[in-house]
Amino acid sequence: MDTAMTSSSPAREVRILADGMAFPENPRWHDGRLYFCDHLLARIHVVEQGRVEHLIDVPQQPSGMGWTPAGEHLVVSMKDRRLLRRADDELAEWADLGALAPGPLNDMVVGPGGRAYVGGFGSDLTGGEPIMPSALLRVDPDGTAVVAADELAFPNGTVITPDGRTLLVAESYGLCLTAFDVAADGGLSNRRTWASFGEPPALPAPLPEVYEQVIAADAIVPDGIALDAEGAVWVSNPVGGEVLRVAEGGAILDRVSTGELGSYAVALGGEDRRTLYICANARLGAIKPGEDRLGCLLACEVDVPGAGWM
Repeated sequence: MDTAMTSSSPAREVRILADGMAFPENPRWHDGRLYFCDHLLARIHVVEQGRVEHLIDVPQQPSGMGWTPAGEHLVVSMKDRRLLRRADDELAEWADLGALAPGPLNDMVVGPGGRAYVGGFGSDLTGGEPIMPSALLRVDPDGTAVVAADELAFPNGTVITPDGRTLLVAESYGLCLTAFDVAADGGLSNRRTWASFGEPPALPAPLPEVYEQVIAADAIVPDGIALDAEGAVWVSNPVGGEVLRVAEGGAILDRVSTGELGSYAVALGGEDRRTLYICANARLGAIKPGEDRLGCLLACEVDVPGAGWM
């Protein structure tokens, strides 16, 4: 399918590459191919010559993905809180993060040293627990795991700059992007706000109350992110019907419309890394996980190519 959608720019065509999915998320461009997962169907897909192909199942629901410098494919397994390695179409445990993560795991990035930084929900939201501050975990190449940063308001999309020296993470319910310096040993320091999108909800708080607050405020709730070669960040927003290109400090440089759908994750890929891939679905608060099939994979061309580690 290659149907055009209305975009905020008259010259920009937003194409539907695939639709009818439960919850597409975590797109990654690697080695000439686009990978993404469907959380609720517990599958990882790859786009081959314009066709979406099933790659592998992750029974406890896949989330963030990344590749080490040696080419090893790492996958977050959400519910059992493990980091897995895919080899020869089999999954094996790389690290068990259950002792450090009180709730399901979420997105991640793998940096140039082969270290993975993994975020988490911070609590069992699907079981009715309130949203709690959460941690960003670091997993070293030998599988050792430590808390890299704590007191984050739902750490989500994460990228590392091309030089490996700065990590950016979207704090979804902090309504901000947060930056850290990355040391040679992988340690994070000098925490600072890279871009703020408003006054965040106070945590801990029940999930329905937080949803109500951010939806009523028409807030930008940063989810998945992608870094470009000019140092700007494309930010998905599940509350609004668009993806935003944001500069450090919070200035909005560009917008891509997703119509009536919210955006949940983005990646810059294609041969020249100027294709913006968007995972879209019903907007936050309206989505009915497990019931509807409104999830789709969108794509459009942008001016500045992607950069860094995602």
